[in-house]
This record gives sequence, structure tokens and C-alpha cells, in this order.
Amino acid sequence: MARDVWFETVAIAQQRAKKRLPKSSYSALVAASEKGLTVSDNVEAFGELGFAPHVVGALEKRDLSTTVMGQEISLPVIISPTGVQAVDPDGEVAVARAAAARGTAMGLSSFASKPIEDVIAANPKLFFQVYWSGGRDVIAARVERARQAGAVGLIVTTDWSFSHGRDWGSPKIPEQMNLRTMLRMSPEVITRPGWLWRFGKTLRPPDLRVPNLAPRGEAGPPFFAAYGEWMTTPPPTWADIAWLRELWGGPFMLKGVMRIDDAKRAVDAGVSAISVSNHGGNNLDGTPASIRALPAVADAVGDQVEVLLDGGIRRGSDVVKALALGARAVMIGRAYLWGLAAAGQPGVENVLDIMHGGINSALMGLGRASVHDLNRDDVLVPDGFTRELGANAAGA
Repeated sequence: MARDVWFETVAIAQQRAKKRLPKSSYSALVAASEKGLTVSDNVEAFGELGFAPHVVGALEKRDLSTTVMGQEISLPVIISPTGVQAVDPDGEVAVARAAAARGTAMGLSSFASKPIEDVIAANPKLFFQVYWSGGRDVIAARVERARQAGAVGLIVTTDWSFSHGRDWGSPKIPEQMNLRTMLRMSPEVITRPGWLWRFGKTLRPPDLRVPNLAPRGEAGPPFFAAYGEWMTTPPPTWADIAWLRELWGGPFMLKGVMRIDDAKRAVDAGVSAISVSNHGGNNLDGTPASIRALPAVADAVGDQVEVLLDGGIRRGSDVVKALALGARAVMIGRAYLWGLAAAGQPGVENVLDIMHGGINSALMGLGRASVHDLNRDDVLVPDGFTRELGANAAGA
């Protein structure tokens, strides 16, 4: 990797993304909702956890590999599905290549800016993500397209609500990139010549359509039309989740579980995996950090389904803390998006290398030979840290 694009931490990737992107694009990546309580807690909660390291007995080599929904991966970190990655011309294809180069799997959003067929050609270890949007017939058609493309698993996202207002203001995302829009945005774009040049070389502006919500070969609706369909579709029931799991018939993850009772209902619905997640703080503000809810959920269902964690991961040591508290692996979102914005595919590879190095270092300090050897004795959990949501609900 070229010296001038390499960065040593995710924080530096974020700084570079902020300098490189137009203001509205960067604001969209930061996201959060309302006051930003949850997005802050997602990150800061990891700082409340400590390690109990050994000073002698570190092993020469450590094994970071594991599996998620049947896919062998080189480290316990996979790409979380995020929509419209048009901060880079190659978008999700660049992310897929980076994940493949580092031996891990990728979740592809149904709101992605690139067709699933193009993305899966770059990384066959692909889980396709769907929202409950458009009703059963529409969803079934989208799932069948993913099956035909070769997706190896399905992720159903249920942790995104309509709480989109932000106290600091939301970025103005255009309906489409036409001449009028480009003229309006030119003052903030012209100050980012590197970003402008990268798109200029393609002779195409950022594409704000979502091709995976249309039949193969069609451009797909604009992002806000897709968002509107989702907003006007009645939310799913547990019967809907069970129907979709049966329709898919393969590895199936339910993303957005924060409560013990919901985790047990997910098991009853037949899921293969759950992700303890609050949608990166882009949900109901005031929801606790996902790492706080993880131990109770893992205790309740970890022997029945794979449990992953999504939210707040910024370094390899965060990954190790999550694994010690019961996660099989983690999903990262903002971290790799900042890498993509900072340096394209090499930037995403850089972020995954940061995760790999941090995990390896933490395992060494803890005297563990493998990520599978981690347990709660490796982590110092302060009193009052965990949240047992839904523990006293009927049937929990």
C-alpha cells in the first residue's frame, strides 16, 4: 500500500474521510439520530471494559480464523451491509474486493448502489440483506434474485426505525444527480478536488439509485423512492420472519436483536444467527450500546444460534472484548466506510488490517492461542455495565 494513503487507526481514516468528502456526504456517513446518545454509547462503552493480561506465556502464533453462517473467514470481522456506498465510484464492489483480499465475508445492502451480481463476482462470500419492504411477493422476488446470483446467506434487518431527525441537522441528500443538483452542490464539491477527480475519471456522477430493488438489468428506483416504500410497508411480524426464513431455506441472520425475549423468539422462528445491534445508533436514540446487551443475549441463546455484535467497533481490541463477552464475530460499518472514503479499496483493506493487527495483539497479551479460547475472565466488566433487556418479559 502506498505510503501516502496508509493510516494506522480508524480514527485517522475518519479524519481523512472528513477532509476528502463533500460535507453532506461525510455527514451522511456519520449519521446517528436525535441527540446521538446511542451512537456515542456504542463507542464509549468499549472504553469501560478492561483486560486481564498475562505477562508470561504468550504463544508464538495465534489463530484468528472462524466461521460465520458456514463461511470460513480469516478473522472474526465481517462487513456489515450499509446502503448507497457512492462515496467512491466503485462503491460496494471495492468493498467486496477488499474483504475478499483479506479473507472475510460481506453483507450487501438491498439499498446498495451496485448490483448484487457485480458485487458477488468480486467476493462470493456474500450475505444479501433485506428490509421488510414492499410485502411478501416483492420481497420473495428480491430474495430469488439474490439466490440466483449466488448469495450464501440472508440478513434481515429489523433495527432501523423512523427516528431520523438530528439535533445538529441532517445532510441534504438529493433525489438524483442531475445538472440542477450538481450546480447546487458545486460550492461544497469544488473544495474537494481529489474526490471530484476520482468521479470525474469515470465520466459519471455518484449514482443514487438502488439496483437490487428491481429486476436484474434495471436501474432500480432512486434511494428516496425505495426509502418511501419501506416507510409505508407495515412492519413484519414474527410469522413474517419465519416465512422468510423458510422461503430462503439457507443460512439466515436476524439483525437488530437487543432483548432476551426477542432473541428467544428469533430462535423459535428458525434463524441461524442473530446480530446484537441498534443499527449503529441510527435507530431509537437512548437504546443502550449493543455491547452492553451482548452478554445477556449470548447467555440466553448462544448455545442455539450464532451471536454476532454490530455497533461501535473501532479497533481490534474492541473485537476481542466482544468475543470474550459471547460474540462469535463482529460486523463493522462506519469503520470500513471511512476507509472507503479515505482511499477506496486500499482504505478498506487498511481498516481490516488494523482490525487483524489489534486482535492478534490482544490475543498475545491475553495469552490466548485462538479467538475461540477467549472467555469472560479475559475482560474486566464494571458493575452496572450490562443491560438485560427483556429478561423479565413473559416467556423470556
